[in-house]
Amino acid sequence: MQAMSAGSLVAVGSLREFFRDAFHAASERQRLDIDEQAEQYVVNLLTMFSRADALYERTPEGLRIRPLAHMLVDALEAPTAQARQRSLQRLGDVSLFVAGFFARSFARKLIDIDYHIAMGGNAYSALADSMQRSMQGRCVAAIYMQLAKKFQRLVDALNDVSEMSYQHTDADILRLYEIWMKTGSRRAHGLLNKLGVQPVKHGGFRREH
Repeated sequence: MQAMSAGSLVAVGSLREFFRDAFHAASERQRLDIDEQAEQYVVNLLTMFSRADALYERTPEGLRIRPLAHMLVDALEAPTAQARQRSLQRLGDVSLFVAGFFARSFARKLIDIDYHIAMGGNAYSALADSMQRSMQGRCVAAIYMQLAKKFQRLVDALNDVSEMSYQHTDADILRLYEIWMKTGSRRAHGLLNKLGVQPVKHGGFRREH
């Protein structure tokens, strides 16, 4: 089996194995401190969403990612607690995956990465609160609470996975600066420094030569 990595093919024994190793390495680079259960959850999510039928939904226009606002409405209007939890989980999962792997594609869109971070983090937080109400759900709730509290850092780690060996252009540098301004991403700040750019919060950035 082969996995796509920034325009090149990487041979792996299984897609899950690839995501496990890549995410673990990215987590260490980004100093993402999550426990083994939370890490396993993210690896399972990446493996699941590598299938288009798991991420996209069928519409009259073809396969589409359902708008996050519609998923939130599903959660708010869910007829049962279980249905609400499923909708919140879907909202958190899709937000995390999209923010982690499609960050560059948001550059010219009205809805940006910070929107996905806010929606996903809040969804996981609400899900954790809901599940803590039962003895059976408390262990799982701890995983979702980690994902909620460290959503931005998780996005940074997934950005790392998606951009392995990627060569940044000038347009990418502007995009990294925009992401740093909007989200405070440590990863974006670090990449800007490595690319010879010193970001300044209220005055643009300086290009080092």
